[in-house]
Amino acid sequence: MKKLLLFLIFTFALPIFSQEKETGAKSIIDQKAPNLVVEKWLSDPPELKGKFVIIDFWGTWCESYQTLTPKLNSISKEFKEDLIVIGISDERERKVKKVITPKIEYYSAIDTRRKSYKALKIRALPHCILIDPTGIVRWEGNPIQNGFELTPNVIKTIIEKYKKSTPTNTAILNE
Repeated sequence: MKKLLLFLIFTFALPIFSQEKETGAKSIIDQKAPNLVVEKWLSDPPELKGKFVIIDFWGTWCESYQTLTPKLNSISKEFKEDLIVIGISDERERKVKKVITPKIEYYSAIDTRRKSYKALKIRALPHCILIDPTGIVRWEGNPIQNGFELTPNVIKTIIEKYKKSTPTNTAILNE
């Protein structure tokens, strides 16, 4: 009986302690990023050549917006020489522009037809991808998921590892 009880405890309790990374989309890690199409830039469009790019797929309704936006603002400033941050919402321009706080201080665009969302098969927000200068996805997932956060240290490690790549990054295109 004791062995059966121990077996049941380990069988049902172990998954609680083993956390897996939630990607919220089809995994494309270490693969070429699809050409992502934005419907309209709400900021000036960025120059991507030679840059790492974080794309944050977000929604005004998403509770994590309040937590994630200040972090991405900070990351955008800290790594401005090597990295560009772009927020893409599938909501209408009017609704996105109504959001006052926290203010997005990085590049911003909308994709109301969800072409970029469909290309990545995004099913949960927030979802970010980090693309190296050659267009390869080096990080993906929920950037604030416990144990798998997209932190400055993670970004610094990725930049140091892939910075010597030949720049060709043109992953974001206007429609």
